[in-house]
Amino acid sequence: MQTLESDRLRLRQWTADDAPFVLDMCSRWEVQRYIGATPRVLQDLDEASDTITRWHSRQDGLHRVWAVEHRDGYLLGTLLLVAILGSGTPPLQPTGETEIGWYFHPDAWGQGYAYEAATLVMDYAFAGGLTEVLAVTHPDNAPSQALCRRLGMDHLGRTQRYYNMTCELFSTSRPVAD
Repeated sequence: MQTLESDRLRLRQWTADDAPFVLDMCSRWEVQRYIGATPRVLQDLDEASDTITRWHSRQDGLHRVWAVEHRDGYLLGTLLLVAILGSGTPPLQPTGETEIGWYFHPDAWGQGYAYEAATLVMDYAFAGGLTEVLAVTHPDNAPSQALCRRLGMDHLGRTQRYYNMTCELFSTSRPVAD
């Protein structure tokens, strides 16, 4: 898996050794409250390990789920570039579209890490040949919606096309070369 780097961040593959951090991050309601149709917190290390395994299973081609860590070596959160799943009868199926998503430990909030990591991933996506990237947010998740706008994504309104839930839909297209 390609590692992406900026001045402050390294985006790398999740490993089994990262399970304690995933548990710490994803056992917090403030992190999980907007994730999925029925948000829930993780309860133990087995669930954290299962989460890492699930993230690995969503990787193919350009699609990746990165661990976001500070260049000093401590973990901050996760950044996803994955096939977006359409609404329907479970198991949900990919739509052929790609979404970007993120969540971070509360200790990393408000420091520009999500923007910095998402910018790296958007550059990766477009350099890899994608022409459009979507983002879906819970309707009440104003911070993620603000980040979508800061990333230059267009708000396309509310939709129920993905994940069997109502989402605010954002989109951005590959920049046109001069």
